[in-house]
Amino acid sequence: MPIQTVNPATGETVETFAALTDIELEQRLTAAHHAFIQWRAQSVATRTTVLGRAAALLDERSEKYAALMTLEMGKTIRSAREEVAKCASALRFYATHVTDFVGPERVPLGADGSAIVRYEPIGPVLAVMPWNFPFWQVVRFAAPALAAGNVALLKHASNVPQCALALESLFTDAGAPHGVFQTLLLESSRVAGVIADDRVAAVTLTGSEAAGREVGAAAGRALKKSVLELGGSDAFIVLADADIAHAARMAAQARTINNGQSCIAAKRFIVADSIADQFEHAFVHAMTALQVGDPSLEDTDIGPLATPVIRDEVHDQVQRTVAAGAQLRCGGIMPAGAGNYYPPTVLVAVPPGSAAAVEEVFGPVAAVLRGRDDTELLALANASRFGLGASVWTRDPHRADMFVERIDAGVVCVNRMVASDPRLPFGGVKSSGYGRELAAVGLREFVNIKTVRRAELESAPRAAGNVGAE
Repeated sequence: MPIQTVNPATGETVETFAALTDIELEQRLTAAHHAFIQWRAQSVATRTTVLGRAAALLDERSEKYAALMTLEMGKTIRSAREEVAKCASALRFYATHVTDFVGPERVPLGADGSAIVRYEPIGPVLAVMPWNFPFWQVVRFAAPALAAGNVALLKHASNVPQCALALESLFTDAGAPHGVFQTLLLESSRVAGVIADDRVAAVTLTGSEAAGREVGAAAGRALKKSVLELGGSDAFIVLADADIAHAARMAAQARTINNGQSCIAAKRFIVADSIADQFEHAFVHAMTALQVGDPSLEDTDIGPLATPVIRDEVHDQVQRTVAAGAQLRCGGIMPAGAGNYYPPTVLVAVPPGSAAAVEEVFGPVAAVLRGRDDTELLALANASRFGLGASVWTRDPHRADMFVERIDAGVVCVNRMVASDPRLPFGGVKSSGYGRELAAVGLREFVNIKTVRRAELESAPRAAGNVGAE
């Protein structure tokens, strides 16, 4: 895939970028190695000062960075501004709390005295990042990694090269020394070679299952740590006692966040049969009320999908689901004209084994399934190879607790949308990947957790000539 900016609202190729040569890549890997030696030796206060400056620059450049995201991947301008603000919040969070996360911990051992647990940086970390949240996905890796004393190598998606270069400039302008944060404009075929390089300590990836298998395998061959955040087909479970009108409004929001292109967007809407008709009616109304159009306009709710290929895949999944027996309640028609637009789409009576029920649909398409009771609703929720997030909508806290305990997912929310938060661990199970990002747990994925124990030494005996000298 060429490294280029293509406006998804128009199909216009804006700019094309050359990939790094082998010599240029070698220079950047060498710079990362040398930068790590210096950066890890800096005080925590020095590192957090850089994070704080980066947060301030994000605030100052919010409109510039938001417009760049809208240009490169079609994010609505309103959601792009929100993404910039969230990045600034994450940087400030780690600047405030990193001392608590990496400070040495004393462990009392009773009669054996005590031990110390240290959290030390491991080196350059390669981040293979996706296009759908081109700033947030990077910052949620970079903030804890840099705070801990590691340095970052960013291999961003090929359709957001300007975002990738802007992020490099952001940290440089914030005062990060040369080599602490570098963007690698590379073809995906060269990632395995970077992982294998002795100067690279670990790798983190957010992306597809296929990409996760390749990166995980490359890291395994090199015996290096990897964290994978992969796809999701999050269940949005509506119980019979839920506030139906509120749940339906939130369902439309949860499905269409980022134009429907989010791993943690709700995708499978699993509804109690007794209230399904009411929910479906309200849900379709909420979806059809959304404004589709130019993502640079303030009143647009849903912009274009990132690429024509993604739109074609989404439409194919809709058609296969309808062919399997689902009913199309709204949307589902490929619009004419320029841009990768796709309408908000609701499929009901979705067969459990159909495309929209088992595959990740990366667009504004909702699959509604019905369950007769809590047991069946839970079974439908867990009938997925993914396990990233889920939400449960109910007025009964005891029923909510049962679903929270039994849902196979890394994040479960009750009466609220699934969202990542710098203060909380984030990640999934099953085919949604392994490892965690964010909070203290995410920072500690890429540190050497070093245990230190000391034996008490007896006092050295006095020299014979000193006996009685007093």
